[in-house]
Amino acid sequence: MRFAVYLPNCMHVAAITQPWEHKLTGLEIVGVARRAEQLGYSMVFLPEHFLTPRRHLELSGNHYFDATTAQAFIAGATSTIRIGSMVTILPLHNPVIAAKSIATLDWFSGGRAQVTIGVGWLKEEYDIVGVPFTKRGRMTDEYLAAMFELWCSDSPSFDGEFVKFNDVAFGPKPIQEPRPVVWMGGDADAVLRRAARFGDGWAPWLTKPDELPAKIDYLHSQPGFDDRPFSVFYSLAVLSIGEEHAIVEDPNAQFGQSAQQVIDTCSRLAELGVTDTWVNPPPLDDFNAYLDHMQWVAEEVIPKVG
Repeated sequence: MRFAVYLPNCMHVAAITQPWEHKLTGLEIVGVARRAEQLGYSMVFLPEHFLTPRRHLELSGNHYFDATTAQAFIAGATSTIRIGSMVTILPLHNPVIAAKSIATLDWFSGGRAQVTIGVGWLKEEYDIVGVPFTKRGRMTDEYLAAMFELWCSDSPSFDGEFVKFNDVAFGPKPIQEPRPVVWMGGDADAVLRRAARFGDGWAPWLTKPDELPAKIDYLHSQPGFDDRPFSVFYSLAVLSIGEEHAIVEDPNAQFGQSAQQVIDTCSRLAELGVTDTWVNPPPLDDFNAYLDHMQWVAEEVIPKVG
């Protein structure tokens, strides 16, 4: 199992954000990424939103970054760790520009870009940006196909409903071959079908642990899925979050207090098909306690989980 770190103070979702996070600066967030790299974590990741309707402020907050811009900044301060988004709301981006931005990130980082693609859930966000909310699934499928064409083809061309180009060149190509790592985020069957067709991994949001095997089996049964390496990311932190970021009081939302409890929880997740996780911390007093928790997991848990 691989272990990732969520970069703190990259969103203010009430269900999982701790009060001390609000005070962190950009340099302190960079410090978390550097520390994660030193401790041997596989990836750091951060979310994305552009606007928050005021009716969602209490639960969702309004503190989010543009994912690719933030990833690039973090990549420039690190050297080996993968830099991920979770998620990039793809239909809110122009796909040609998104392909260029992600390829640029991958090129400058030496092949460390990773994106988790989502379709979002805030209709108001789509309305304000001017993107049809009801078409976001079709747009995502087509955008991914167009982006893969730009990344992988020496003579890219595409003729779709939303994207058209031909007689063009695209470079530099991403360092990773055949392209950057792409996961799909979400829980719907459409997300699983998209992951089977396009993805290198899947990161659910509202799925319960015991539901994972059936969903993974469904994903594996879909057209387009083959024997390529495929990741399943799951953190118990998601059990604290409901629809529209509602706060859920779930006693199972923590990995455990002792190292052995955390190890046992990780082993159970692995048995359910999980390959990657974030051991979300319990309530902490301050930033130093968060760094201590990262180190504790790295020293007491990671070496003992296969």
